[in-house]
Amino acid sequence: MTIKPKKVIFADKKQESAYLELDKGDQLRKAIDKSIKNIKSNAFYGEPISKRLIPKDYLRKYKVNNLWWISLTKEARLVYSITTPNKVEILAIIVDVFDNHKDYERKFRY
Repeated sequence: MTIKPKKVIFADKKQESAYLELDKGDQLRKAIDKSIKNIKSNAFYGEPISKRLIPKDYLRKYKVNNLWWISLTKEARLVYSITTPNKVEILAIIVDVFDNHKDYERKFRY
């Protein structure tokens, strides 16, 4: 069964601004756009991240209890969460975009 979220949003304005500042022809922008389209088609499109690996700052700042990741490019990753804010609608929230794998590994302590 495919579950489609009502919306895909960014968790904070800083992430959204960084995304919007990317040129529409930029490889990272195209990969993010494609990922957003895929998430809109299936909320569980990404790969789940183990709950024990969710960074404490994400728990505090975004109050997430699940995370999913998508490989954008060879190096870049997108991390998102799925929530039901009003128990009726499903919302996908982009928590972070890493433009290199080293920062992603550091954040998740791989």
